[in-house]
Amino acid sequence: MVRKLLRFFKKIVIWLFILSIGFVILYKWVPVPLTFTMISRSVSQMINGEKLVWKHDWVSIENISPYVPRAVIASEDNLFTKHYGFSFKAIQKAYNENEKGKKLRGGSTISQQTAKNVFLWQGRNYIRKGLEVYFTGLIELVWGKKRIMEVYLNSIEMGKGIYGIEAASRYWYGKSAKNLTPIEAAGIAAILPNPRKFKASNSSNYTNLRKAKIQALMFKIGKVDYNARSNK
Repeated sequence: MVRKLLRFFKKIVIWLFILSIGFVILYKWVPVPLTFTMISRSVSQMINGEKLVWKHDWVSIENISPYVPRAVIASEDNLFTKHYGFSFKAIQKAYNENEKGKKLRGGSTISQQTAKNVFLWQGRNYIRKGLEVYFTGLIELVWGKKRIMEVYLNSIEMGKGIYGIEAASRYWYGKSAKNLTPIEAAGIAAILPNPRKFKASNSSNYTNLRKAKIQALMFKIGKVDYNARSNK
């Protein structure tokens, strides 16, 4: 009986492994239609009796303002083009700040956030974190930086029920993502720590301060080189 159960679980693990690689390869070319976060947020809205809001429009990275990748790199992961999915400097910084009793923060890179948003669920348990490491390594290997950024910008939550940069751009500024200005791109990047609480337009003083800091970093970053690692 025990052997049968072990064989059964072994088969499940093998098939899950095959499926995971299959989906990673598929999403290298195909737009990601939905994520667990989109589903869970919608279910939560319905359970709470709220109006269902789900706005998501996929656009290629060529149809996104070049200021947007610069803004999210400045806001979320300034070493994005240089690391291999994990920033140990960010992890150490997060650990130090948490040890000092400051507001808890994570050290997740854009690659890790993308892996979590597309393939996994929200949460902080060790199983999910382990799977996050696995999928982060896969997408870094199979997708490359430009595709990771494209998927990230099209899948991340950027407002309550607002997913992806095109929907966010139209919701917050009434325009297409390809026409976003530097300050507008910084405005959307500024709310990413808590997009259901903060506003990209008509923002609070706190968010406006974040916008200014992000915009200053954007000009230091300059044009995003997705092949920075290979150019070393």
